[in-house]
Amino acid sequence: MRPVYPFSAIVGQDEMKRALLVACVEPRIGGVMVFGDRGTGKSTAVRALAQLLPPLKATADCPWHCNPVDDPARCPHCSTHRVPGTRVKAVDFAAPVVDLPLGATEDRVVGALDLERALTRGEKAFEPGLLARADRGFLYIDEVNLLEDHLVDVLLDVAASGENIVEREGLSVRHPARFVLVGSGNPEEGELRPQLLDRFGLSVDVRTPQDIPSRIEVIRRRDAFDRDPKAFLANWQAADAALRNKIIKARKRIDALEPDQDILELISRLCLAIGSDGLRGELTLLRAARALAALDGAKTITATHVREAAPMALRHRLRRNPLDDTGSGARIERALADVMG
Repeated sequence: MRPVYPFSAIVGQDEMKRALLVACVEPRIGGVMVFGDRGTGKSTAVRALAQLLPPLKATADCPWHCNPVDDPARCPHCSTHRVPGTRVKAVDFAAPVVDLPLGATEDRVVGALDLERALTRGEKAFEPGLLARADRGFLYIDEVNLLEDHLVDVLLDVAASGENIVEREGLSVRHPARFVLVGSGNPEEGELRPQLLDRFGLSVDVRTPQDIPSRIEVIRRRDAFDRDPKAFLANWQAADAALRNKIIKARKRIDALEPDQDILELISRLCLAIGSDGLRGELTLLRAARALAALDGAKTITATHVREAAPMALRHRLRRNPLDDTGSGARIERALADVMG
């Protein structure tokens, strides 16, 4: 197995790393979109996430890795093999981080007829696709702004419902497909469809470091990893383990964090100040601030957590103003200053 660069060894890019940790703690956040230059660690950070995620519980012998407490009717295997009311044997399952290549066919993404079984046995059987593999984990699309429109439509449908429905050659299959969507791209290479961008809960910008010490440290660590991956991973094992424990503890405490009236009012005032459409911005900002509070071990959600979460949750929800060419980050900071002082 090819060694994966450790998450904790990534130099800088703090907002991107923080957003990914928020998505680990609160999967309902809706995903993370990472915009930025090439070679800034976007793909490295997402793939390192797989080594950081704590294991999940899955139903034994289920090829879909269903949650043992889920309704068995949601999965084609469990709907025929699980008896309601009986005890389900659970096994540990590594949380998936699945790559969706730009050149993937629709059948590979959503699933298709198992041709081998159809030809050799005359049976109609379903072969799960990438969406099934990503269930309960992360689906990563590099250069998502270059994804073909018909695959974007599929992702929009599945992301909204949490369920994939496939009808092929007389087969009709539905299965759970609840994943955190992570995309990366360079805005100079093409715009992202607004409908898809809106599905991402958080959006972050990454840039090439402009200070010499940071650039040197990036080169030094990457060179050390390439020359001796085993030793490098051993040096960063404790730091990754600490992050993993932080995620586990945050998941346990997040549901106990209730926002007070002042926090809810602050969130609404911020969204009104930037003119975001609908109420998805408020809900995302609340969830992100709660996840940040859980990661910090705080007992309550504070204005500081809202301030940190606001750029990530709102920068891609700004209405375009042809008379204001200020960058989205500056407009968010201006709204924060107006609302919070």
